[in-house]
Amino acid sequence: MNAPATKRMIKFPFGFWSGIQQLGIAPKDIARQAQLPVTVITETQVTTEVYFAIWQAFSDLIGDIAKGLFGLVTVFETAQYPPDMLAIYHARDYRDALCRMARYKQMCPPEQLLITEEGQECTIELKWQHAEELVPKILVGVTLAQLLELGRRGTGQALRARSVEFAYPMGDVQVLEAYFGCSIRIGTNRNRLTLLRRDLDIPFASYNSELLDILTPVLDRKLGEKQVPLSMTETVKWIIKRNLMAGHLDIQSVAKELAMSDRTLQRRLTEEGTNFKHLLTQARHEQARAYLADPLLDIKEVACLVGYEDQNSFYRAFRIWEGETPSHWRSENLGFQHGKE
Repeated sequence: MNAPATKRMIKFPFGFWSGIQQLGIAPKDIARQAQLPVTVITETQVTTEVYFAIWQAFSDLIGDIAKGLFGLVTVFETAQYPPDMLAIYHARDYRDALCRMARYKQMCPPEQLLITEEGQECTIELKWQHAEELVPKILVGVTLAQLLELGRRGTGQALRARSVEFAYPMGDVQVLEAYFGCSIRIGTNRNRLTLLRRDLDIPFASYNSELLDILTPVLDRKLGEKQVPLSMTETVKWIIKRNLMAGHLDIQSVAKELAMSDRTLQRRLTEEGTNFKHLLTQARHEQARAYLADPLLDIKEVACLVGYEDQNSFYRAFRIWEGETPSHWRSENLGFQHGKE
């Protein structure tokens, strides 16, 4: 039985990479830990699978989840936010900001915010469009922490949460309690932030009605548009790039990952005007250029990273692609000579 091969894309905030650098982690180390091509650092949209892999890699490298989420949330610069997040930070008050965030989150799966106001409390619960166990724990923590950070930055006040619940352990509980300003409950059946309802009425110091008048219609229009899934060509190329280091890569192995026969996959690619061999060559060429731009990698390593068993085969292929050797291309494009022919 064939499974849907298209995948929804998630906007990945560029500020994430500068944030982890401030925490002493190199973006390339995240890519390597996640076993992803280094070009993922420049991607503005990624699949859910890749999105989760990046967050899990960050968690693995940072060590303690609590310290990682506290560090990332506090170093993240508001100026690096995309337009939808800027609209949130320039909202009228904390309530308006939370409502806008819940609304615009629909453009950026996989999480959903469920906001409920009752009595003196406002609860915000996270729901995921994928199996809960697949979501990296640190992503859950960062998402809830960002909601409180939103209120603190917008109002300019040191707001405290009323309570926080996590379904799974989140590292050093004392670090979490110091950040959220309340007791932390671990092992509940949900991930939820509870705020004082009166705090939602606090106006934002950054309120900008003119900016909101400009951004809101644009964002609402985007929200109304259906998100375009990856084409089969894009999906296959991404799978190829992710598996180049594994060595022998053929259409059968990619088709198996997509839960379809190789004949069906080839037919789908033909319908889109391409074929597996062409996509494999494209992927190797694109990755070779990206890896050669990293001065820490020598030519032999690059050949291995793009799936060539010997350096000579890589040299021959690269000459066909670029009309020159990898070393000469690197010296021309980076302004220095690295490695030997």
